[in-house]
Parts: sequence; structure tokens; C-alpha cells
Amino acid sequence: RGHAAAGALLVTGSAARPIAVPGPVLVAHGWDARLAAAWAALPAGRVPGRIVRVDRGECDVVVEDGIVRAFSDSLRAQAAVAPATGDWVALAEEPGLGWVIDEVLPRANTLVRRDPGEQGVEQVLTANIDVVLVVHGLDRPFPPGRLERFLVIAEDSGADALVVLTKADLAAATDPAGVDETVAVVRAVAPGVPVLLVDALHGVGQGPIEERLDAGATVALVGASGAGKSTLVNALVGDEVQATAEVRGRDAKGRHTTVARELVRRPAGGLLIDTPGVRSVGIIDAEEAIERVFGDIEDLAPECRFSDCGHDAEPGCAVLAAVEAGSLDARRVGRYRALLTELEELRDRQLARERRGARDRQIARDRRAINRPGRRPAR
Repeated sequence: RGHAAAGALLVTGSAARPIAVPGPVLVAHGWDARLAAAWAALPAGRVPGRIVRVDRGECDVVVEDGIVRAFSDSLRAQAAVAPATGDWVALAEEPGLGWVIDEVLPRANTLVRRDPGEQGVEQVLTANIDVVLVVHGLDRPFPPGRLERFLVIAEDSGADALVVLTKADLAAATDPAGVDETVAVVRAVAPGVPVLLVDALHGVGQGPIEERLDAGATVALVGASGAGKSTLVNALVGDEVQATAEVRGRDAKGRHTTVARELVRRPAGGLLIDTPGVRSVGIIDAEEAIERVFGDIEDLAPECRFSDCGHDAEPGCAVLAAVEAGSLDARRVGRYRALLTELEELRDRQLARERRGARDRQIARDRRAINRPGRRPAR
């Protein structure tokens, strides 16, 4: 995957030992003063690098003079911190193993969702990002609730969020009124968030993204399969670095042509992280982000009669009054309440799991005490 570092070669083992200091390649991949300070506190003998791809326990890591394949040992890498695409890491060379990720450097701006396979467990999609592009194809129905969830995790990351509506040329040719309607809905759902109409095949509308990249930003793309993320990456890079495929005609859904989160260096500057299509956008510990995304509802809440108003059926609810007046969409209020309920249920499950864990640890301690050599069993 030589596109990750221009002219990079695969460095394997001690036969071609990577340079152990940051230079122009790592600077082009985002190395800065924050990382330099963190690096100075680490033991000598490590090699710095940035993860460009994660594959089931192994990672491709760009170092100063190439790409190395490194084992990802989450137990060594700061206990439960499993390395993710975009992470900055310290590599160590171990006999018989080769390169191993010895430590994950402190992260900034991580894009996190709830792990679809494990309730209450967070999954880092990408790390150390500056901008999140929420990508939606205009060749398919627009789901406001899904956009809101993407915006919540984008806001929670600390990165800037932009909504990118792709395939604008096709939509404008077949349903121009539908394009205007979708843009209006997006602006109503995400007031203040920039909305871009993009025709990636012809390089139209992507100027604001290129400006961010020219400044050296790391830009992550999220969205459903077939939304046009990989096509947009290719257009921004200026090369066919990501595989693309036709969407199904009957429902405009795409195949997962991107199968792993991958960081791509743009020759003109900046970095892009393409991600596989996301089906489930579970949120975790994102109450403040929800408040920002649903700022219109939060602004009305202090006017409710009761301070703990749930905006459901309470008398004197300013939010419900706005719905009745037609200035607020009842479906948006329903999605807001559903997200808050989801967070509350998640906290309850986490608390129950912590209690079970504490109980199990106490039982284990009691058993060890009973079985301790020299201790006579109770009669």
C-alpha cells in the first residue's frame, strides 16, 4: 500500500531498520509538537509511526522511511487500548516476532461508536482526526435520524463536522427538486453545519474539503455503503487508490468495497481516512454532543414548567408547544428523546456490569482466602 507514504517501501525486520526519529515523512503525516512532547517521555530504542491500516491483530504503520507490518498487542499497548487507524504508536523490535506496537501515544479527537457486538463497549473508528465528513448519496432516501447519530459521534470526537451530499450531478439531472428538499432537511436537522453538494467524478464542489487538506488536516469519511466515500477519496487524492463498485439499482445500496479503515496521504497535502460503510451508529457517553446537535430543543428546555421535563406529555412543556405551533418537527423531538433514553439505558447496563464485576472479584478473593495453604476449613 505504497500510497500511504509517497515512494514508501516495505521495511521488514532488522534487514532494513527504520529511522528512529521523526522526519519529513512523519511530519507530512501529522507529527507535531504535542506528539514530540509525548515521545520525549518514552524509553529510548523505539521507532515512531502512524497506523495506516489495521487487519486482525496486525497493522500497517508508516515510519520515516517506509511501511512496516507490526503486531498489534492490545495488552502491551496500554492495557485495553487497542490500536486504531490514525493512531501514533511506538514500535519495538522483538526477536522472532519482528515489529510490535509497544505503546499507543495519547490520542486527540477520536471518532467512537458503541461496539455493535458488545453492549456498553466503545469502538474507536479512527483517531487523531481534524475533520469528519458525513457522506450521503443523493441517489437514495435521506434518513434524518441516521445523520443526527453521525453528527453526535462527530461532535463528540472534537473534530469539525461537514455534511457531504455526493452524486449531485445524477440527482440534479433526475430530481432537482429532490436535491433542494434534501439540502433543506439537512440544514434543518444540522443548523450551522456546512453542507456541500459534490460531484466527485467531475471534481465539482469539493473545494472546501481541499482547503482543509491543503492545511495538513486529517479528514475521516463516514457514511453508509455506496454513499460515494471511496470515489470522493480517489477524486481528492487524484488517483484510483480506493476500490469502488456500482450500487444496486433497486435500492441504491452499495457493497462494502472498503473493508478496512485506511489512512491515505494526499500528494498535495493532508490525509484521508476512508471507512467501511457503517450500518449501526451506536452512541456512547455523548450527552454533551447530543445537546449540541439538538441545540434547538435544548434552547427551549429551560422554558418548560418542570426542570426535569421529558418533553413527552408534561404540562407546560415549551418543546411540545413549539411542536404544536409548527416551529419544531415532532419526529426530531422523538429522535432526541430516543437518544437520551439510549444513553440512560446504556449507563444502567454499565453500572450493572460494574456491580457484577465487583461481586465476582469479591467471590474470587473469598475463595482464595478459603483455599490458602494452612487455613483450616470452617466447620
